Amino acid sequence: MLAVYVPHGTSLERKPVEDLTEIPEKAIWFDLVTPTQHEDKLVERIHGIAVPTREEMQEIEVSSRLYVENGARYMTATLMCQSDTANPKTTAVTFILADNRLVTVRYDEPRPFTIVGTKLARICSPNVSGQSVLIDLLDAVVDRAADILERIGAEVDQVSHDIFEPEKTPTDRSRSSKDLLTTIGRKGDLTSKVRESLVSIGRVLLFLANEADTLRWPKEARAQLTGMQRDVQSLSDHATYLSNKITFLLDAVLGMVSLEQNNIIKIFSVAAVVLMPPTLVASIYGMNFHHMPELDWSLGYPGALALMLVAAILPYLFFKWRRWL
Repeated sequence: MLAVYVPHGTSLERKPVEDLTEIPEKAIWFDLVTPTQHEDKLVERIHGIAVPTREEMQEIEVSSRLYVENGARYMTATLMCQSDTANPKTTAVTFILADNRLVTVRYDEPRPFTIVGTKLARICSPNVSGQSVLIDLLDAVVDRAADILERIGAEVDQVSHDIFEPEKTPTDRSRSSKDLLTTIGRKGDLTSKVRESLVSIGRVLLFLANEADTLRWPKEARAQLTGMQRDVQSLSDHATYLSNKITFLLDAVLGMVSLEQNNIIKIFSVAAVVLMPPTLVASIYGMNFHHMPELDWSLGYPGALALMLVAAILPYLFFKWRRWL
């Protein structure tokens, strides 16, 4: 699908392109969403650029993601998608600056595109251009990453409280260990995806900062780029902190599970030791020997029972005295 954004007064109007022969001349933003071959060829003919394929967008080399070709700046970044669902993922998005126009190529629906599109539809600068739209998109991506990290931090704090809550009984903790491990794993995966996105956005901002002189951007735009670079660096540091905390919580949960398993094994071991002496006594008096003095003793049977009871109690008291129970 191809949509173009055309300045209209103090707003940016979105117009889906149904007839590929009619493209508004004043369009400054061409948004390609899962484009067809005809849409690719149309944009290439209008701007004199080569629209990258989906396979080319997924290349991880910096030289394949950030480069200049025929006067156009190509920038491919990894953005978060579906971060509010149980299956978050990342997607590659290409930004192309050519002749003060912006071309975006994507195969998913990152939230910043919806946010910026809605914002510019309400109000935008009279001097709106492809460069300003690109800065708004990158700023929205950074803000979105910050929101995701804030949510992860709050949820990780709740997990930490559930793990180390003193009034929780061991039985309750053992029942929730699987849920805790699942939650920690999901938060760790989401954090790693956010870090990946921040790294790619940081590279795009650095590339734009180096190209700002050639593009003759005003000081305000350069200052905004510098501010976003600082934000990306601070968010990357925060993502690293969250990753380390998640690793600590994972080790803590696994340690508690090991302790609970050791306690269970200890109970079975003590039970086996306690029952061993009575079993020995019963085995001795269960032997079928003819000459056993206790067999002719009238108190032999209750005496054997008492001996087995004493043999079971003594190991139990010894374990309690050594605080092994």
